[in-house]
Amino acid sequence: MFEKSVEELTELGAQITTAEIAQQPELWRDTLNIYRENKEAIEAFLAEARAMGEGRLSVVFTGAGTSDYVGDTCAPYLRHAGNTDLYDFKPIATTDIVSAPRDFLRAEDPTLVVSFARSGNSPESLAAVAVAKELVHNVKFLNITCAPEGKLAVESADDPNALTLLIPRANDKGFAMTGSYSCMTLLSTLIFDTASDEQKAEWVETIAKMGEEVISREPEIADYLAGDFTRVTYLGSGSFGGLAQESQLKILELAHGLVATSYDTSMGYRHGPKSFVDDKTLVFVFVNNDAYTRQYDIDILNEIGGDKIAQHTVAVQQEGATVYEGESFTFKGYEALPEGYLALPFVMFAQAISLLNSVRVGNTPDTPSPTGTVNRVVKGVTIHPFTA
Repeated sequence: MFEKSVEELTELGAQITTAEIAQQPELWRDTLNIYRENKEAIEAFLAEARAMGEGRLSVVFTGAGTSDYVGDTCAPYLRHAGNTDLYDFKPIATTDIVSAPRDFLRAEDPTLVVSFARSGNSPESLAAVAVAKELVHNVKFLNITCAPEGKLAVESADDPNALTLLIPRANDKGFAMTGSYSCMTLLSTLIFDTASDEQKAEWVETIAKMGEEVISREPEIADYLAGDFTRVTYLGSGSFGGLAQESQLKILELAHGLVATSYDTSMGYRHGPKSFVDDKTLVFVFVNNDAYTRQYDIDILNEIGGDKIAQHTVAVQQEGATVYEGESFTFKGYEALPEGYLALPFVMFAQAISLLNSVRVGNTPDTPSPTGTVNRVVKGVTIHPFTA
């Protein structure tokens, strides 16, 4: 796909999505610059947020769908790589905040709501802000969005309790969120990671090179899809649990449900969900670089691979002291990356799988919903009035 001409891709209905997957390494370098350019404003805003009360500031990462999985991906990493003396990181979907606010927000907790939104026009994105303002006594809003003209950015422009950071080149035009997911994940990680800026820059350059490698290794990725399969599952631990959910959603979206999907954590999959696997299933496991956690990822690979119950059991991993010796997509020759950054080249692998599979089943990746019942921006949502 990545070697096809614009004309060939347009004929397949895949030109937009293919280009947006491929451009991510460049966008990640852009995102690092956005972080650098806004660092002073970010630090001042976070200082104001911390001053709202004593104790740790509740940092709520929120969004819907893929935007929700941004928080699910970065929060586990930040719970040990961020400043946990100052911040309590919590991924909570906007759909949960809006539908049952008292179950997920505490009025007395000083709270920073970090809203992830590609367009900023989803009804839940705006409603979550309104509900938080109504319920939480001391609250500020950090908006990370890709659309300068979106309602979330526009309506927050004059709010002294809000700071909006824009990643406009990541505003995907295709149906599926690709660069928007990875760039919002990266920017939030850069903001809260306590590593030095020099280290962050090195990690970003490394993931950019790894992402470029994903594009060049497309034939290897395509080989996993050569058989007659009907199911795909993704597994991972820690941050890669959220990444697994996003990866299975890409398969589901771009194939319009024609391929069944599942996801779980590497350990959690044993407890019943493994019943999903049969001889027409592809199993992909994102292998963590943490030496302790990695053991559990390799255990499930050995278990499923050893039982020979799946068509392919594939480790997506970085070369290290311990690797899965079976079928794998392995990145070699790079410094070992922490999960918060390794998630990005890993998701490019998953996006490439979804793109190739969409074409395989005869769907059009740029517009995968033939009936139009599923839309790029959610429609038809009723937001009911809430009073604290």
